Amino acid sequence: MQANDSIIVINAGSSSIKFSMYSGPALDLTLRGKIENLYSGVARFIAQNADGSVVGEREWRDGPLNHEGGMRFLVDFAQTHLDGHRVIAVGHRIVHGGVAYSGPQRLDAALVDELEKLVPLAPLHLPHNLAPVRSVLAMAPDVPQIGCFDTAFHVGQPAEAQEFALPARITDLGVRRYGFHGLSYEYIASVLPKAEPRLAQAKVVAAHLGNGASMCAMQSGRSMASTMGFTAVDGLPMGTRCGALDPGVVLYLMQELGMDVAAVQKLMYQESGLLGVSGISSDMRTLEQSDEPRAKAAIALMVYRIGRELGSLAAALGGLDALVFSGGIGENSVALRSAVCKDAAWLGVALDEAANAANPRGVTRVSAPGSKVDVWVIPANEELMIAQHALELVEAG
Repeated sequence: MQANDSIIVINAGSSSIKFSMYSGPALDLTLRGKIENLYSGVARFIAQNADGSVVGEREWRDGPLNHEGGMRFLVDFAQTHLDGHRVIAVGHRIVHGGVAYSGPQRLDAALVDELEKLVPLAPLHLPHNLAPVRSVLAMAPDVPQIGCFDTAFHVGQPAEAQEFALPARITDLGVRRYGFHGLSYEYIASVLPKAEPRLAQAKVVAAHLGNGASMCAMQSGRSMASTMGFTAVDGLPMGTRCGALDPGVVLYLMQELGMDVAAVQKLMYQESGLLGVSGISSDMRTLEQSDEPRAKAAIALMVYRIGRELGSLAAALGGLDALVFSGGIGENSVALRSAVCKDAAWLGVALDEAANAANPRGVTRVSAPGSKVDVWVIPANEELMIAQHALELVEAG
């Protein structure tokens, strides 16, 4: 990779497209931005360079903007802001790779068609991940596109960590625990040993806590168990997702309350979690500032569930050497980290309250000197992980 070569990373959600540009052999971040409010209201675009200075802004007030229109704008914007850089690849975060895709893949129309078949496994995420791929194929067909799957990091888990207690005829259809947020956990696994070499072979539980939230047990940098399962609605309560739910509840909702599949899906994905319990907001910052009992109850439930899952994952590992917080909530909520660590004292976790209250912005240890378990804050950086995979695949030919 030459100094003026760049890789663009696209992370497309249901109502947003985030992009980053990494340049040179060191993959230095040179440009990043996002378009928000796709399909509804006023879509907004903002781009910043490496030092945070705004280099582009726009709003669309003449009707809803879709993914195709957003990508067309981003391609045009990138071409006028390359400053001599040559785009050698576009990397994409793709939430689901099923059982067939366990590593980064060069994307073409045929592979995108195959991935479309996995949409039932991630109906609220995968269509939006694939839309920008098709857009770039149409607008810049000669630029290599690399897909990086959020499920790939978990593929090597022990069989018992992946299987449900269902008949083989169902399991063989691909109904199993996949786990998600794999790119975030892969990044944590790559960074933690650099920050503390003695943790290279350690038993680590990482918590990616944001609007989507999950936890992962890792040993020697490999995924051993995760809280998310067949879909990204399992495990912890999230911003609007319910997390783990007795399947009998779904039967009750349909049989006794007359809810159809679409209504149950909307309830579990969009109306539950922090929003559903609090009745106020899915945003942890809003809830932490509220005096409403329901807001406090929502936070307490999330802390409790994190504690329950932490115990389960520590059991899966047979011990615990380090606990890592990441994601928007994990990186920014001083109070949540403190509450989780207080509840985990039985595991040997002791927090340095002063270090925690300083709300670190980089890779930082926040455990007390005598803690039997290290506690770290590691900012999520899935985009850099994607850029690294894209570079490796392009250089490999």
